[in-house]
Amino acid sequence: MSSMLSTGSSALLAFQRALNTVGHNVANASTPGYSRQRVDMQARIGQNTGPGQFGAGVDVARLQRLADGLVLGRQLDSSGEMGRLQQLSGLAIRLDTVVSDSVSGLALPWSEFFAAAEGVTAEPASSAARGALLSAGTQLATRWNQLDRQMGQLDSEVNDRLKAQVGTANRLAGEVARLNRDIAAAGPNASPDMLDQRDLRLGELAGLVGVETVAQDDGSVNVFTTGGQALVLGARSMELGTLPDPYRADRLQLSLQGATGQPMPLGGSAVSGEIGGLLEFRDRVLDPARAELGRLAATFAEGFNATQRAGVDYNGKPGADMFELPPPRVDRHAGNTGDAGFTSRIGDLGALTGQDLVLRFDGGAWSATRADTGQPVPLSGSGTAGDPLKVGGVELVVDGTPASGDRFSLRPTAGAAAGLQMVLEDPYAIAAAAPLEATADAANLGKATPGASRITDPAAFASAATATIEFIDAGQYTVNGGTPVAWQPGQPIRGEGWELDIDGTPAPGDRFSAAPTPPRSADNANARQLAGLDELDLLAGGTLDLGTALAQFTGKVGGEARHSELALEAQTAIDTQVSAERESISGVNLDEEAANLLRYQQAYMAAAQVIATADTLFQTLLGAVRR
Repeated sequence: MSSMLSTGSSALLAFQRALNTVGHNVANASTPGYSRQRVDMQARIGQNTGPGQFGAGVDVARLQRLADGLVLGRQLDSSGEMGRLQQLSGLAIRLDTVVSDSVSGLALPWSEFFAAAEGVTAEPASSAARGALLSAGTQLATRWNQLDRQMGQLDSEVNDRLKAQVGTANRLAGEVARLNRDIAAAGPNASPDMLDQRDLRLGELAGLVGVETVAQDDGSVNVFTTGGQALVLGARSMELGTLPDPYRADRLQLSLQGATGQPMPLGGSAVSGEIGGLLEFRDRVLDPARAELGRLAATFAEGFNATQRAGVDYNGKPGADMFELPPPRVDRHAGNTGDAGFTSRIGDLGALTGQDLVLRFDGGAWSATRADTGQPVPLSGSGTAGDPLKVGGVELVVDGTPASGDRFSLRPTAGAAAGLQMVLEDPYAIAAAAPLEATADAANLGKATPGASRITDPAAFASAATATIEFIDAGQYTVNGGTPVAWQPGQPIRGEGWELDIDGTPAPGDRFSAAPTPPRSADNANARQLAGLDELDLLAGGTLDLGTALAQFTGKVGGEARHSELALEAQTAIDTQVSAERESISGVNLDEEAANLLRYQQAYMAAAQVIATADTLFQTLLGAVRR
């Protein structure tokens, strides 16, 4: 009878625990990160149990948390990729909208500017046409400024988000460390709910920085970034932080508390998640786009100014610059010990790439590497005014004295779009006319004709007079009877601050006259050059024109946005699959729990009936003994 009572009471307690567990599952069916729990039971073995003997009841073997560590690992990986791609895709799409939208992009003011240049070509003496070109130039310069400003706002937003996400990541890492401590202290009796809370925070942390976990024997987990840096070691968490870029105080870098307690800079490849996506967008999408925007602005302005300087304006004076550009930016490293600086200017448009470079002084010599890959870049010159350093289309004169190990960041086109300004105000200062009116002598025997002319030295040209060019033979000419000058077909004739192309082959004795273009000329030879600047191969070593480069720039930004969007769509499908796999193992099925509730309720009532029966038998036995 005592065995019967013990059996019933053990069953009653076991099924009460099972009912409580079912109720706990139902209550947390919608709780984020909750893993379904199950009571595992085992038969109780009594001391006198043997052949022919009855069992001793039931015991709760354990409260099992239904979770799969492998699925958790895949979920953490997926969370890191989702966080990275969500940030990358969202920001890249915003950048694409800024660049390609008809309201904010370059396409409309670009086409209006060159249409206005065509207007000057058609009516070079018209003040209205000239004024329209100046107005269109101002609008185009303003649009370049606005585009760079919007890109700068995205850069600032990355900084702000980086600081906010770092704070959240530190909070989560600290909570994981505290849960590690409590789980290790509880040992095998650690609450399943506590494990769920740790996994939930690991998932959130993975979404911010991407994590890899290593389980420990005491039940705790060590957490590392995808680059292998420790974030949580047992009950201790390391702190992420931000540091000013050593070249640019306005830009933040990611850092991690080192073993010595000092912050250690982390590259974008060391982390994934949202923080990794922010750094990747800035380094791989935003910075190259901003540099290319500046390269287009610099090439356009320098090319247009050079064409302006090659002609003469309505007053017969050499053309002046229409646009003003800031020089290429050079920033010193915060750790430099020398006092060197640089005077910089664009030297070769065809060699200008816009890539950020690092200049380093070691062993008495300068070297250059790409800032993004560290790949060496050809550099020539000594850095003096007569022999400047030449690298990436930029010329640099060293001011001051560098110390060994000093470094500088060269951003050739970073500020070009922001600093582009329209400086020409007088419409009659537009150099629409060629500088020379050249004619061939009627008695010439050859088939050569005067071609395009250009100003090479404005000061010398200001005092230039009519010049007579005579070919002594097919390989020599004189100007105003001076010393013979060697000449080859395709080579220009050079005079007092000017040069003149000769098309065709002259015969010995052929003569040409060249006189400065007088004021109020209706000539449009230089205006045609201005209007055709967008089709002139100025970029990539003289193989790429501005119009094509602008289209490629817009297409590349759009391609980055589309690529990141497709990658996010693919990762979303993977994440959905992983989440479904987790739900199939750890999720609460209310129908199943309802069936378990009925089953355990009936078992509980049956156990209670066993106890009641045992009590009845006991009372009957007592009554019989009393009689």
